[in-house]
Amino acid sequence: MGFLADALSRVKPSATIAVTQKARELKAQGREIISLSVGEPDFDTPDNIKAAAIDAIRRGETKYGPVAGIVPLREAIAQKFKRENGLDYKPTSCIVGTGGKQILFNALMASLNPGDEVIISAPYWVSYPEIVALCGGNAVIVETRSEESYKLQPEALERAITPRTKWVIFNSPSNPSGAAYTRDELKALTDVLLRHPQVWVLTDDMYEHLVYGDFVYTTPAQVEPALYDRTLTMNGVSKAYAMTGWRIGYAAGPDKLIKAMDMIQGQQTSGACSIAQWAAVEALNGPQDFIAESRKLFEGRRDLVVSMLNQSKFLSTHRPEGAFYVYPSCAEALGKTSAGGRKIETDVDFVTALLEEQGVAVVQGSAFGMGPNFRVSYATSNEALAKACAKIQAFCADLR
Repeated sequence: MGFLADALSRVKPSATIAVTQKARELKAQGREIISLSVGEPDFDTPDNIKAAAIDAIRRGETKYGPVAGIVPLREAIAQKFKRENGLDYKPTSCIVGTGGKQILFNALMASLNPGDEVIISAPYWVSYPEIVALCGGNAVIVETRSEESYKLQPEALERAITPRTKWVIFNSPSNPSGAAYTRDELKALTDVLLRHPQVWVLTDDMYEHLVYGDFVYTTPAQVEPALYDRTLTMNGVSKAYAMTGWRIGYAAGPDKLIKAMDMIQGQQTSGACSIAQWAAVEALNGPQDFIAESRKLFEGRRDLVVSMLNQSKFLSTHRPEGAFYVYPSCAEALGKTSAGGRKIETDVDFVTALLEEQGVAVVQGSAFGMGPNFRVSYATSNEALAKACAKIQAFCADLR
């Protein structure tokens, strides 16, 4: 019997972190590397939010707070859900965690028994299946199709549900595809869930504010109020307010689940960082003009990247509705050989050769459960994006 837990054999390391590390190593060797692998805004946290954190330090807000979050933040979260999503939650039905990952962990830890199933549509954020595995559940992966813009279809959802299904994890706009669901598309999925009262919904709404054009954002409990009592609506400040390092995620849901998550967190980390929580109060309650400004910049970047990648030989990508990712297919590049002599058999080969030969870091689609694709994050400057996309075009043009 080995020293380490058996559960570790079910879990893979994060591919996005691995790519970032490889890019760092090449950079340290003096190579010029353009990284399009990181899922975080390249803007700085707005000054009013930083000032609120500094004020909190000066006021001495440096002691333990309540496990579920400081009262002003839970009040701000409840107000946010009412104001932006039309959802009524009491502050006591809201919980704050150290990032969205902890919210996911605590919800699944509090609810999964061995053999319970969690439906996840592919391509998915790399951590969903791993968190399910660590919490003792079985991830049931439902593939989507590029022809349907990588959106889960109601018939596929229906087929995946069994008596063991406990959760559906639902992410819109999606990391990695950028796909966002319209109200009608969501309604078709919630109609399926109404027929299966044992299935709960865990929504990951982290990219809510990054939707483009005239797209109108909605979340499942808002579209189908009958699901309110079995939905955990999760969000956070990381993407909307460029606060990834502050590590604040939050959620609201049925009291019995929130209480169970609170109990787990009490034995795990206790409350999230007090200073980061006060910064998050300002993010949610303060001026919101930063969101519109960053959204406009991201929309221009999306259009630049989609246009340049679709002009590239052997690549095709759809135009996503949200987030800051595109998810091009490199299926036509398979079977070819790169200028550096690397045979391209998989999307891993494609991204490895692209990094080594052109110095552009992207993440292979197989890490997100679906290839042959790769994820491009356009959370960087237009100049870097144009240069990186030109290098991708050159890499593809040289494939033989």
